Amino acid sequence: MRYLTAGESHGPELTAIVEGVPAGLKISEKHINADLKRRQSGYGRGARQSIEADAVRVTSGVRFGKTLGSPVTLVVENKDWETWSDRMAVFGPVPSALKREVTPRPGHADLVGAIKVGTEDCRDVLERASARSTASLVAVASIAREFLADVGVEVFSYVSSIGDACLNEDDPLLSAPDYKPLDIEMSEVRCPDAEATELMKHAIDDAAAKGESLGGTFRVVALGLIPGLGGYSQPDSRLTSQIGAALFGIPAIKGVEFGLGFRSAQLRGSRVHDVIGLDRGRGFTRASNNAGGLEGGMTTGLPLIVTCAMKPIPTLACALGTVDLDTLEPAEASRERGDVCAVPAAAVVAEAQVAFVLANAYLEKFGCDDMRGIRAAIKSYRQRIRTMSK
Repeated sequence: MRYLTAGESHGPELTAIVEGVPAGLKISEKHINADLKRRQSGYGRGARQSIEADAVRVTSGVRFGKTLGSPVTLVVENKDWETWSDRMAVFGPVPSALKREVTPRPGHADLVGAIKVGTEDCRDVLERASARSTASLVAVASIAREFLADVGVEVFSYVSSIGDACLNEDDPLLSAPDYKPLDIEMSEVRCPDAEATELMKHAIDDAAAKGESLGGTFRVVALGLIPGLGGYSQPDSRLTSQIGAALFGIPAIKGVEFGLGFRSAQLRGSRVHDVIGLDRGRGFTRASNNAGGLEGGMTTGLPLIVTCAMKPIPTLACALGTVDLDTLEPAEASRERGDVCAVPAAAVVAEAQVAFVLANAYLEKFGCDDMRGIRAAIKSYRQRIRTMSK
């Protein structure tokens, strides 16, 4: 599968076209909208989330709730377009009173994007560079999530820290697969621990009172994966490279770790690598999951555990210094409406990106035309694995 998205933050709508979706996959509008709602939730979100009530409109590729094998088109309308239609008009004369954005924000794409395309109005850049575009990614990946659920794979995420407020985990690689999605979603910051949730909310409140923003860390977990997805013969066939690229494509993501991640650089090999065993009934086993479910760029069959670090949102109520592009004099950066903290939302977007990569890995290995053939191929592969370990 591959997708193309389009749309500006304050334009009429966000659009996505997904190609390569196998025929016969059940798609639920309700499930897509539930994922879109999760992306909008989270303690510390800004006023934009109270304006938008994201809902998808599927306009092609699905008939009576099942995919046809043709491109699927997804549309998410921007409610805020009504108040921006003059400033973001597709055609017509430029309004005489149009306020250009000429005070780029440090940490955003404003300045570098303006330099790249030669514009005198940073809005030409920031509208597309906005994290609002991630709504399209979540809608697109809901199709991948439906596919993964069909083949027995669950993908979820949880927040492990916001600022210096952290979830206390003795061993995240053991704890992560056992967290319950319902407990995570009941938390206002999508953290499975009630005490840590309150600490994170307090950190957000403190930052808001000081005109600051906060980043944090979160983990994406995938359960039920079959071993051998991905590849080892080419750099771009490795799931580590594909998942890493997908996650770094999310605005504000600054670090990605698989399993032990950077901690593995501090330990000796005997404490890092997962010892292989054999259970005649279950097949090949591992004594640990330090690799986070990936070895040599391929899935091991153990839970996939990826940790991401997100920087603070660039828009601050207490604006940072910048340079006015018209006068070339020092100025305060623009205060585009933003969030104090969007870590819980970013985790949902990361789920989406990981799900899309994993779905593609299944399609590459087991075929991509129709669900009946894919299920049969997976069943045959599982039988071969069982035969190998007898």
